[in-house]
Amino acid sequence: MALIVHKYGGTSMGSPDRIRNVAKRVAKWARAGHQMVVVPSAMSGETNRLLGLAKELSPTSSTPALMRELDMIAATGEQVSVGLLAIALQAEGMDAISYTGWQVPVATDSSYTKARIESIDDTKVRADLAAGKVVVITGFQGVDEGNNITTLGRGGSDTSAVAIAAAMKADECLIYTDVDGVYTTDPRIVPEARRLHTISFEEMLEMASLGSKVLQIRSVEFAGKYRVPMRVLSSFTPWDIDINEEAKSGTLITFEEDEKMEQAVVSGIAFNRDEAKVTLLGVPDKPGIAFQILGPVAEANIDVDVIIQNVSQDGKTDFSFTVHRNDYQRAIELLEKTVGPAVQAAKVIGDTRICKVSIVGIGMRSHVGIASKMFRSLSEEGINIQMITTSEIKTSVVIDEKYMELAVRALHRAFDLDQEKTA
Repeated sequence: MALIVHKYGGTSMGSPDRIRNVAKRVAKWARAGHQMVVVPSAMSGETNRLLGLAKELSPTSSTPALMRELDMIAATGEQVSVGLLAIALQAEGMDAISYTGWQVPVATDSSYTKARIESIDDTKVRADLAAGKVVVITGFQGVDEGNNITTLGRGGSDTSAVAIAAAMKADECLIYTDVDGVYTTDPRIVPEARRLHTISFEEMLEMASLGSKVLQIRSVEFAGKYRVPMRVLSSFTPWDIDINEEAKSGTLITFEEDEKMEQAVVSGIAFNRDEAKVTLLGVPDKPGIAFQILGPVAEANIDVDVIIQNVSQDGKTDFSFTVHRNDYQRAIELLEKTVGPAVQAAKVIGDTRICKVSIVGIGMRSHVGIASKMFRSLSEEGINIQMITTSEIKTSVVIDEKYMELAVRALHRAFDLDQEKTA
């Protein structure tokens, strides 16, 4: 008997019929002898609807008090989902029980709307599993030390599922989505994109961090830290598919780099439309300037991605970095009002019409000329590169947003990602 965690996204939970299908699938696994923990998201569109109501009442800048109430509101979407799924499981003859994050409890810090999990008490859940129950737990949420409800940020249900799997030392965590695995890139942009049978943890981490929407990056980080076996597969296959066939479908995220894995030089193309660039012009080129700029940005809980500092001219330099587009206005206001004057910047400018496109592959470690091939491909399409960042297994470029799809198609073609690779 294995302990299995299933996670279902909002689309999979999008209607009573889909919830029934999820219940039938979970019941099939339970009847096969597995202990089952299920982590569903809110029904598709529900979180946006709830937060939209809040915005109608208070469209102003976020305050800590407001952020607390936003978490209180947003958390109700998952609470509805777990209750409905538990009812559907009971209708299937399963002994099922639902819990919110605070009932487990899933302990987090107090960073409202972006909380991080600190610990999970699995005592109650283990007792229920031992009694033969299917346990359904809200994703996306937890509780801080002051008993305030917190949420983990968008995509947080993935993180919840993997964290619960890690805490309970589950045999496997299956992430059910509206796609049937991880692809070389988005098939909506490149119809020839190919599903990967396996992908390394490192590659998946890079893909998630660079804009791939299949998995939330923090869930991959959890999987890597605690070595949680993880698979991405579709919830839209027939629920009564043979369980052994289902257990081998989708894409396996593996921690082993062996000869059986797909060892393409480049495994995938990731992209992110949600980028914005901020530039401080004419700042003094002196030690500590990067910290003076980015320290206050970090204190404001704004994540920074690509960073470039230009060559000094007459003791002055330009300093650019990218942030998530949702944080752009806050970053601009912070830089214009406090940081810019403090570092004696000549001007603060920004651009929300950019995107990031990246090539990812563990095979890049042992192959030279990959970046130059990428740059040549973009050059041949007349695409100008604004910023570049690299690691051992990825190269990312920031370009004008209007060229994003062209860049993805060109790179997918240049690295022959439509061709099935053999070991």
